[in-house]
Amino acid sequence: MKKDFNGIVSDLKNVRTNLGIEFGSTRIKAVLIDSKFETIASGSYEWESQLESGYWTYSIEEIWNGLRESYKELAAEVRIKYNFTLKRVASIGFSAMMHGYMAFNQSNELLVPFRTWRNSTTTEAAEKLTELFQFNIPERWSIAHLYQAILNHEEHISQIDYLTTLAGYIHWQLTGEKVLGIGDASGMFPIDPLTKNYDPKLIKLFEGLATGVPINKILPKVLQAGENAGCLSGEGARLLDLSGNLEAGIPFCPPEGDAGTGMVATNSVEPRKGNISVGTSAFAMIVLEKNLSKVYPEIDLVTTPNGHLVGMVHANNCSSDINAWIKLFEEYTDALGLNISRDQIFSLLFNKALEADADKGGLLSYGYFSGENISQVSEGRPLFVRQPDSHFNLANFMNIHISSAFGAIRMGMDILQQENIKIDGLVAHGGLFKTPKIGQIILAGAIQTPVTVMETASEGGAWGMAVLAAFESSGENDLNNYLQQEVFANLKGTTIEPSQDNLESYNIFIERYKAGLDIERTAVKNLKG
Repeated sequence: MKKDFNGIVSDLKNVRTNLGIEFGSTRIKAVLIDSKFETIASGSYEWESQLESGYWTYSIEEIWNGLRESYKELAAEVRIKYNFTLKRVASIGFSAMMHGYMAFNQSNELLVPFRTWRNSTTTEAAEKLTELFQFNIPERWSIAHLYQAILNHEEHISQIDYLTTLAGYIHWQLTGEKVLGIGDASGMFPIDPLTKNYDPKLIKLFEGLATGVPINKILPKVLQAGENAGCLSGEGARLLDLSGNLEAGIPFCPPEGDAGTGMVATNSVEPRKGNISVGTSAFAMIVLEKNLSKVYPEIDLVTTPNGHLVGMVHANNCSSDINAWIKLFEEYTDALGLNISRDQIFSLLFNKALEADADKGGLLSYGYFSGENISQVSEGRPLFVRQPDSHFNLANFMNIHISSAFGAIRMGMDILQQENIKIDGLVAHGGLFKTPKIGQIILAGAIQTPVTVMETASEGGAWGMAVLAAFESSGENDLNNYLQQEVFANLKGTTIEPSQDNLESYNIFIERYKAGLDIERTAVKNLKG
């Protein structure tokens, strides 16, 4: 659809645009939206975590370099497309990978390198806290990282003055405010759904367990969507925009996690709604009407950006192995001297997957680049397995890798089905759906539920964060109504129902997937890097 050039220029001049920037696992993306919530400019920076001294991490230098480069690219697009120098926007919002561990001392110095959600080094702490709290504490959560560091007698513990997530860190540096959106905060420490704050009973339990660590004083202040979370400081403006054009004083909305921006990007923030975000990791989130009947180690309990309880099935691994194979095919076409883009290769191979046999040729894969809590695998060992009589062709090969990307998610969704959770609609988003229908068809069979993909599916979390920034600048106070009546009123989506053949095909696969997990565990035990 052709964009309204004059309307966009008017929005730029009259400060009716909003900026969202998200730090994903493999890409930092900046998105600028106009008053119609359409993306008018974007910028990005590719990056990947590094395994250093046993921890997955990103360096502080690359965090800031990636942020500046993505914003610089966005501002350049605004200048080229609209002959306009970006100096102010209505509001700014930052989001990032949830969980992890960023601990600072009183001098605002990072005490240990950033430990990301991808680390599965906190098993002992997660198990002990889950037992103490009677509330599932996954290995990824910030409180698990903190308690594991205490159990390990790490020297920096006594120096901690502030503990936050990646989004909270960026926000703090640009505004001076030590705050966090409730969705991201709910992946640090359990939230009380009634008070919309950290659960006071569990705070007391933790302080009794870890004497000398004033957990309630070192965590960020919890804010809900729509609340003002400070303004861009002069120093922050210089950190973000090296050109010096961006002006201080721009309001910020609360920083959020990628789960929260996924909920917003799919209009899934009210009970009985659900969404699935797929990327390096994958998470299915169902907004609950009531709490679960018991503690499930496979199910996270987090919140929407407006504070509703969410049952989240989080898989550490999703598209990384697919991307690795696509890169291999890309190298092959380059070696042949063929001028074929990565997008063309994705489209060709994904469409080929629809020609797969019902049993997917008897093939099996695990795209585990890191450990997977749901399937009880401690470390990552990407594997592709076949038997001598397997039907090994391109269609089955591609289908099995897409199917495997949803394997852990399916195992978690089976638990929610046992709880008789009601779902009115489930919306999917992420780069995997850039090729129409293929991923959607396989996913519908995997989770045994109709799957809708919106027109904005490929926009992802950065767009969702820009929408949260727009909500803050709007002055409205009901996020669900805002999304329904303003953002998604005219957006269309495509819904695919799982066919009987598709359901049966995935059921055959998932039994093979579960039966073969000992192969993956044996690889972890015997293949050491």
